[in-house]
Amino acid sequence: MNVESQKTKQKANFANNAGEGVLQWEELAKLSQDGDKRAYSQLLTNIMPYIKVRLSSSFANPDWVEEVVQDVLISVHKSLSSFSPDRPFKPWLNAIIYYRKADFLRKYYKNRDANQSSRDNAEIFGSNVTNYPLAGELKDIEQALATLPPKQQELFKMVKIEGYSVAEVAVKMNMSVTAVKVSVHRAAKKLKSILAE
Repeated sequence: MNVESQKTKQKANFANNAGEGVLQWEELAKLSQDGDKRAYSQLLTNIMPYIKVRLSSSFANPDWVEEVVQDVLISVHKSLSSFSPDRPFKPWLNAIIYYRKADFLRKYYKNRDANQSSRDNAEIFGSNVTNYPLAGELKDIEQALATLPPKQQELFKMVKIEGYSVAEVAVKMNMSVTAVKVSVHRAAKKLKSILAE
């Protein structure tokens, strides 16, 4: 059987079974490569639910799923000529889904990171945190801390500034957990009243 008669037979088979979804994706892709617009439309219609299912497990946001589905369909359209009809269609489609999903996530995280300031950005960190002329509040806090008794200062700094847990401070200072909590609370209350003035 020559190539032309195979194409004719495939087209006739597609026409007879168009509504029944009998043709496999590989056959639809082959017919689409040969210029059959009905087969192309049927292929996209048939693969769309599969693409959505594959992506919906990766994204919680349904809008993202729809966006990536559209990207996948565009990629299928652009790349259909590269599909080899003697190979399975699903692995080829899965590769496109994988790469479009990766592209979307890469773009999302790049934009998200660009919109956040980072502690690692020395320029932002240096000019806004460690530049003392711009940090008058820091001097006010230091002055307010200096008004506390030395032991209360130390407890407050350890818990609220250095990040030790109350239990760690209690062990380190040989105090009960309750005593540390009370002392830190009183120090915070006093600092709040001083800084409010």
